[in-house]
Amino acid sequence: MKIRIAPSLLASDFSRLADQIAQAEGGGADWFHLDVMDGHFVPNMTFGPLIVAAARKSTKLPLDTHLMIEGADGYLEAFRDAGADHIIVHQEACVHLNRTIARIKELGAQAGVALNPATPCSTLVEIISEVDLILLMSVNPGFGGQKFIEGTLRKLKELRSMISAAGRDIRVAVDGGIDASTAPAVVSAGADVLVAGTAIFRAPNIGQAVKDLRKSFAHLGSA
Repeated sequence: MKIRIAPSLLASDFSRLADQIAQAEGGGADWFHLDVMDGHFVPNMTFGPLIVAAARKSTKLPLDTHLMIEGADGYLEAFRDAGADHIIVHQEACVHLNRTIARIKELGAQAGVALNPATPCSTLVEIISEVDLILLMSVNPGFGGQKFIEGTLRKLKELRSMISAAGRDIRVAVDGGIDASTAPAVVSAGADVLVAGTAIFRAPNIGQAVKDLRKSFAHLGSA
């Protein structure tokens, strides 16, 4: 099974967005991850559909849009229209999660659910039959450049067991503190999508940083 690398555009230089997307794509990026924050659900504000649309003009690769916002239902169509291929909402922020997931699918996007570090995997038992992607936060959301939370490895293994028991084919992504030192353990624990921002876009050579990240877990036979 191929491991996807999804560079997080939050760490990019927006004044050079198209160029930096091209560099990451040239290095072998599989998806691009976009962190949308509202200043309420998380203590930071980032961007909205306009940046997603700008990224869409710069690449044909899938756009993985992570909504760290309250009231996500009111914005699903706008992000889908902007070019989001995957729309991920937070279990902690959605009152009627089944309805939200169903609406994402109605819009023709892949539907994902994200969990904060302190949220147990068991909260997904009633929704696991509906989702296409699960994103485990390995830092507390809101800011880039944080240290990886080691307990994520245990959660990854638990989540993989749940998915196997449900007989589903679900992508499992990890976001936060992902670099060449943490990626091998994360892949070994069951992740098949690695979201990395600082390790890629703050590196001297963006394309090479993507290659180096993939090389870090190549010995596991999943590159």
